[in-house]
Amino acid sequence: MRRVVRPLTLAWVNRNLAAGERVVGAEVLHGGITAEVRKLTAGTADGVTRDLVLRSFTDRFCEVQAEDWLEREAGALDLLSGTGVPAPGLVAVDPTGAHGEYPSLLMTHLAGRVVLDAEGLETRIPLLARQLVAIHAVRPAEQPRGYVALTTAETVVVPRGADAAVWAAAIDVIRRPAPPCRGRFLHRDFHPGNVLFDVPPSGSKEARIVGVVDWAAASWGPADLDVAHCATNLALLHGPAWGLRFAEAYEEAGGLLAEAASERLYWQVRDALACSEEVRSVAQPWREAGRVELTTRAVEERLDAYVTALLETLG
Repeated sequence: MRRVVRPLTLAWVNRNLAAGERVVGAEVLHGGITAEVRKLTAGTADGVTRDLVLRSFTDRFCEVQAEDWLEREAGALDLLSGTGVPAPGLVAVDPTGAHGEYPSLLMTHLAGRVVLDAEGLETRIPLLARQLVAIHAVRPAEQPRGYVALTTAETVVVPRGADAAVWAAAIDVIRRPAPPCRGRFLHRDFHPGNVLFDVPPSGSKEARIVGVVDWAAASWGPADLDVAHCATNLALLHGPAWGLRFAEAYEEAGGLLAEAASERLYWQVRDALACSEEVRSVAQPWREAGRVELTTRAVEERLDAYVTALLETLG
C-alpha cells in the first residue's frame, strides 16, 4: 500500500479518519488528467469498512495551481452538502502539501461508474442536462471566484488538415470581448467523464446519475460556459451532432442560456478552441477507459468537424 500512497500522505489521511479507523487498502483510479486519484478503504478493528477517495497533485506544473484548485474543490464540496447535488463529502484538505508529500484532498467515495460508450446516450443526455440545471440552481451565500477562460486567440492550435478560413473565423469570434452575462455557480468541468451513473441491467429501470465529481474548477460565471464544455466533450466522444444536441437538452430541462445566438456561439466556440490545446491529454484517458478508437488524430478530426458545425449554425 505504501507504493500506492506515500508515507507522509498516508499518515495525514489516517489522522483525519474517524476514531479507530485506519487505511487498510488502496487502489489506483484511472481517468484523471491533472491529478493522481486513489480509492482508499478505511477499516476498524471489528471489520467495519468504508471507501474514500484521495486526490493528489504530484506533477510539478500542477503543484503551482494545486492550492487554488484544492481550495475551490473543498469550498464547493462544503457548499453542496445538503443541496441534493450528488457530490462527494469533504473529509480533509491539505492544499499546500504541508502535511504530506503532495497537495491533496480526501473525500467520501461515491458509487456508480463513468459511462462513455454510445449505447444509451440518447437517454443519458437529458439526465446530464437536468443535473447541470440543478448545479446552476445552487445559490452560494458567498459568491465563488470567477471562472478562468483557458484560451486566447493566440494559443489556439489548428488541427492538421482543417479549413484555415473556418478556423480563422472561429478565432475571430473569441477576439471579441466576452458577452455580458448573469452569473451562476459553475462546475466548470462538467462532462461525462466527471459524472457517475448507476446503470441497471438491460430491461430494468433507466439509468440515473449518482455522483458528480472533480469540483476543482468550481467558479462563478455564465451557464453557457458549463453547457459549452459538456457539449464539446460530447462532440468529441460521439460526434458534432451530440454536442449541438446538449444545448437544446439543457433548455428543455429548464436551463437558461444567452438570448442572442451570437452570444451563445461565443461561449461554444471559446470552449471548443480551448480543447484544441489539449487534445492529446483529453484523448488518452478516454482510450484508457475503453474508447480505444479515440486516437489523438480521431479527436482532432471531430473537433474540426464540431467547430465547423458551430459556425454553420449562424448560417
